[in-house]
Amino acid sequence: MQLIDIGVNLTNASFDDKHQAVLDRAYAAGVQQLVLTGTSVEGSEQALDLCVKLDQNGQRLFSTAGIHPHSASDWNGDSAQRLRALLSEPRVRAVGECGLDFNRDFSPRPQQEKVLEAHLALAAELKLPVFLHERDANQRLLEILKDYRDHLTAAVVHCFTGEQQALFSYLDLDLHIGVTGWICDERRGTHLHPLVGEIPRGRLMLESDAPYLLPRTLRPKPKNGRNEPAYLVEVLREVALHRQESVEDLALHSTACARRFFGLPNLD
Repeated sequence: MQLIDIGVNLTNASFDDKHQAVLDRAYAAGVQQLVLTGTSVEGSEQALDLCVKLDQNGQRLFSTAGIHPHSASDWNGDSAQRLRALLSEPRVRAVGECGLDFNRDFSPRPQQEKVLEAHLALAAELKLPVFLHERDANQRLLEILKDYRDHLTAAVVHCFTGEQQALFSYLDLDLHIGVTGWICDERRGTHLHPLVGEIPRGRLMLESDAPYLLPRTLRPKPKNGRNEPAYLVEVLREVALHRQESVEDLALHSTACARRFFGLPNLD
């Protein structure tokens, strides 16, 4: 069984000096390919460096390049040029993480929107898929996306946590959906249980979002409380349960979907 983790924050400081051990556990668990998330220009450069350093054959590790909406205020005159250079690298397979976060508003909303549009313009020009973040901003994200959707090759709403209306609105725009360990959280994720069955095959992908969102159903729990890609198997189990699919079937079609979306190589 092969899994692809489409969103892991391997540049997070909690993984410092542990990268190879984390990857070894992921590979042993069946997570055979990973997409490292870039959330700032510097972080995107670090993610690419890790891909090159830790996967010299270029078969297992890939990355995204973008600026998270929390950091939209960091956008400056050099940002687009540096992102463009990153996006020309063969290991970098998507634009993002980018989007809107009206839950925390760490950057002003008009600035978030401006930076999102800059990312979408780059994705349209370079024919790359988009890795999207959205919290409490469904309607505004849709309004902005509609102007670009016909020019984008593909886009995924990563770590989907919304309600049915939001899900259907994204599916109506032919977007992909990323599901994390949020679905394993009995305090706030149970609304996702019936919704994951509404995501068509070929549009659903799985992600850890590590080191965040440790699946609360995981037993035994790690003492450090840190999520990692190896635990994606628990997300697989929970999603399969609520889709009424076998874990083998879900692994097969979600992995095939991720491989197509990011243009990843087949592994022997």
